[in-house]
Parts: sequence; C-alpha cells; structure tokens
Amino acid sequence: MSETHKHKIDTCFTPYLYPVYKEEDTIVVIIDVFRATSAICVAFHYGAERIIPVATVEEAMEYKKQGFLAGAERDAIKLDGFDFGNSPYDYMGDHVNGKTIALTTTNGTQAIEAARDAYKVVVGSFLNIDILCDWLIKQERNVLLLCSGWKNKFNMEDALFAGAVSEKISQLSDAFKMGDGCLALMYLYGQAQHEPVKFLVHASHKERMAKLGLKKDIKFCLTPNSCPVIPVLQGKYLVKL
Repeated sequence: MSETHKHKIDTCFTPYLYPVYKEEDTIVVIIDVFRATSAICVAFHYGAERIIPVATVEEAMEYKKQGFLAGAERDAIKLDGFDFGNSPYDYMGDHVNGKTIALTTTNGTQAIEAARDAYKVVVGSFLNIDILCDWLIKQERNVLLLCSGWKNKFNMEDALFAGAVSEKISQLSDAFKMGDGCLALMYLYGQAQHEPVKFLVHASHKERMAKLGLKKDIKFCLTPNSCPVIPVLQGKYLVKL
C-alpha cells in the first residue's frame, strides 16, 4: 500500500462471504438499498430512538409481545401481526418519534447479524450517502461495504450503492486503497448514476418489488441525501450517531 493509501476499502457482495473479508479494526457498512437500510435511515430521520435488528420473525414477535413496536418482512411482504413492514413509508411520521422498534427483514438484518462483532457497524443507503462518506473518511480506518444481497446471492442495487460510495470516497480522499470489488462497482455505478431507476429495470429484486406494486419505494430508495443520519450499532441496538 502506498504512502497516500493508508487504509483499505473493499466490498463484500453477500453476508455469506463476510468471513472471507472479516478483519479486526474495520468499519462495516451494512447495505440493503431495497429496503431495510433505507427504512432504518427514515426511522431515525423521523425521530426513532432505537432499532433492535433481529434475525428471526420469532424474535421480533417476542419484542412485540413485550409492548415494543415491531416490523417484519419476508420476500418483500409485510408479515401479519406486525406494526411495520420494510417500506420506508411505514416509518415516516410522528408514530416512530422517541420509540424503540424491533425489526427483522429477509436480508438486511441478516447482514447486521453476520457483522455484529465487527469493530463498528453502520447503516448505509442512498438516503444518507454524503454524510456517511464524509464520516467514513474522518474515521481513518479500513472500511468494508457489506451488501445484503438477496438470500446470500449478489444483487444489483446494493452493488450499485457500494460503487457510489467507492466513487465518492475516491473523489474526496486519497487515503483509501480500493479493493477489486470497489473498483469493479465504480465502473458499474458510472454506467448507472444518471438514470439508476432505468439501469435497474431488469434487476431481480426491482422486478420482484414492481410486481408487488412497490415502485414508489424503489424510486424513493434511490433518492440521495433525503435522510442525513448515520445509524450505528451499539450492543443490540441501532442508534443515531
């Protein structure tokens, strides 16, 4: 690594691969653009106090029984008996202000679970991209962009966001050596950045969501900087940095 490149930044394409990339002293950015990390940013932007990310529906229901608000989603569908699904629009409003919310999702909360013992875990989405990149640069540490993917498989929208972060950090700082994953995704983002919705038209999860009538969610989740907050994991809770 050259003198100018003091730190590494790389991308892990799914939680299944996380053990291959795992290193101590690395900040892990959890990415689930459609829709968990976008929804989490919205919840904190609207005043949620804490979010408890859990891996299973059963855990989320236990919190619900204890009187907490709880969100649960599987295969892009909100589960019966819960207050919220995984749509950012579920978390917009005074009803989340000051609340603690338990949340389980198909992919995003699984990625958080995989990286739970990392040096630091933060949540990334297009909604908080600028404030996130500025903060990452100031930390002066190695960074791993962890894409949630779809059921441990690669997906396009998370990769696109990882490319956007890589591009932005490379423009703002020469302190980071880009891993091959980041380099590849910067090229991908270069193709998509002017019309990301159109670029993702055939992406599997976008098609899945469109069939469920979630096109409004798709467009919102690709809107940069609408929720400038950084959720960070502290113990079992996500809180606003």
